[in-house]
Amino acid sequence: MNFLNAKQILEEGLKAIANGEHECDLSKLEQVDSASVAVLLAWQKTARQNKLHLRFINTPESLISLASLYGVSELLALS
Repeated sequence: MNFLNAKQILEEGLKAIANGEHECDLSKLEQVDSASVAVLLAWQKTARQNKLHLRFINTPESLISLASLYGVSELLALS
């Protein structure tokens, strides 16, 4: 997930959340950048607005590092 495909992935995730999805497996992410963090934040915000607890699992270290760098690790609850 990066700047080039973030919009498409954002929309797919928002649809899944609207359908009640509450867990997101990030194990297949190969590329991440600041757009990845923005997408996860948007998903988390949408889930909270819909009173869902969204959980991210199998988060790559590179994404954990970026979230930490931007100071949003706690907001995303990455694992």
